[in-house]
Amino acid sequence: MRTLTIDFIISLDGYAAAEGWPGFWGMEGPEYLAWLADQPEHALLMGATTYRLMSGFAAAGEDDPLAATPKYVFSSTLREPLAWPNTTLVTGDAVAAVRALKEQDGPPLSTLGSLSLCRALLDAGLVDRFRVVIFPVITGLTGRERIFDGYPDLLLDLVQSRTFDAGIQLLEYVPRPVEAPPGPAA
Repeated sequence: MRTLTIDFIISLDGYAAAEGWPGFWGMEGPEYLAWLADQPEHALLMGATTYRLMSGFAAAGEDDPLAATPKYVFSSTLREPLAWPNTTLVTGDAVAAVRALKEQDGPPLSTLGSLSLCRALLDAGLVDRFRVVIFPVITGLTGRERIFDGYPDLLLDLVQSRTFDAGIQLLEYVPRPVEAPPGPAA
């Protein structure tokens, strides 16, 4: 069975991006970039908004390290053929499609952005790992796309952590649903 990891890159205050800030908040260092490049083969899951953004970078002639990576895009608005190489369009129920993908042989699955998709996969209990890379910056005034708003309550068991150059933190967890907050009732 394939595993599914949700991957987020965030500011310390939980934003996916910030107005006027470059990618990785301009703080990506050689150690972190080497770790990214050394990730094992995986297939990417994403929604239409992330697909449009990332495929746009590739189409603009930027280096495309994801060209050979298998990609699954969940969308009711996109139409085939999709221009980004190795991309499969999934127009039906994303949860059912990912459940089926997990049962197939192939590389592990990982998300790319796509907050709504990640939320649905967590709600459905399909997520095996939850990996967050935290950049040491607070973007309270300029931050966009709060990552965790609307997510289910989860307990997270830490299975890996690492500090990269520039104080970038990697935290990897196994998520566990929680019926109620732990501890005595108030």
